[in-house]
Amino acid sequence: MLNPRRLAILRAVLEAGSINRAARNLSYSPATISQHMTALAKETGLVLFEKQGRGIVPTDAARHLADQAQSLLADFGRLERVVADLRGGQAQHLAIACFASAAERWIPDVVRTVRRHQPNLTVEISLNEPVDGRGRRRPDLDIRTEPADGAEVHLDGYRRHELTVERLVAVLPGTHPLAGAPELALRDLEGEPWVDHDLYDSPIGQIIQSACRAAGFTPRYAARLDDHRAALRLVASGVGVAVLPRLAVAELPGGVVARPVVRPAVLRRIVVHARRDRRRGELIARAVARLRDSAARAD
Repeated sequence: MLNPRRLAILRAVLEAGSINRAARNLSYSPATISQHMTALAKETGLVLFEKQGRGIVPTDAARHLADQAQSLLADFGRLERVVADLRGGQAQHLAIACFASAAERWIPDVVRTVRRHQPNLTVEISLNEPVDGRGRRRPDLDIRTEPADGAEVHLDGYRRHELTVERLVAVLPGTHPLAGAPELALRDLEGEPWVDHDLYDSPIGQIIQSACRAAGFTPRYAARLDDHRAALRLVASGVGVAVLPRLAVAELPGGVVARPVVRPAVLRRIVVHARRDRRRGELIARAVARLRDSAARAD
């Protein structure tokens, strides 16, 4: 069986560029690092380093092994934290996975609510767009975006709750010729440079792309990134226009306006999948109720 600690040391050696520098970074002796690398080579049956001049260099196999070990080490780190919590009697956790604007606008109230009833609780919040979940706990609450007219998604072991159907809006500089219109047809934006806040093609990006296809065009992007706040700043600077959920434009930077999008309306459905857990059913139910209240206020 591979030793996770040795895999971590291998990554440290590659990042540091030498055994001596890795030894200094890890507060080990170079001999100890070398022993671990020799043992890892035996465990894997791979040649990890080759001599070059007076030193050694990592092989392609070593680099590939280190890359593949990254997700494993993240999961192992999470497991170590669980063990430490159990040993210290601090194993009360609520794990929430959500998209960035929900984390910003809704989750603070959820955290305050559940911790009022369970003061020793630790709430872990992670983004599920576009992160694949490595290194985090299985979520107790998983808040997701779906196409408003698409099929409902159900996850094994979870109860599905619909929170709201949200209309997306066009965001553009206040000086733009279209800024004075009360609403905009999506086709009005066809010739504009776009700022895309969803570089990784997560569900919200797919909804926007589908709406543009329905309107008969493909957006021409001036910039693409994975952060809605940064996208708003680019719009404010005049780089282009964007289409964003209302939840993401609750606080617009100066000089930016938001207008409803029509023909077609661009909609998303927000749902939360709540883990079925008898032991913590009341805690999870409180969190869901708080989310429902927040979503209702946002409508």
